[in-house]
Amino acid sequence: MPAEDWIICRCEEVKLSEILDAIRQGGRDVDAVKRMTRAGMGLCQGRTCARLVSQLIARELGVPVAQVRQARQRLPVRPTPASLFTGTEGTRI
Repeated sequence: MPAEDWIICRCEEVKLSEILDAIRQGGRDVDAVKRMTRAGMGLCQGRTCARLVSQLIARELGVPVAQVRQARQRLPVRPTPASLFTGTEGTRI
């Protein structure tokens, strides 16, 4: 399999070539690449692929990974049962 066909985001099946295209079209941080490709919008919410995406951005831009702005965390960060918000945890509705 050619490297450009490698899957970077397994949840959304985003390939390496799509990530590189997004960076070359102006994606300068993880959020921008996420909006352009959907990488990080799947079930894991980027917990699997965000590090890879930031490393690819750093490599393509020639900057240290520490200079690449990471994706903003939006609540809830982890899946949360709706019953926690309704106060009905443990009761049958």
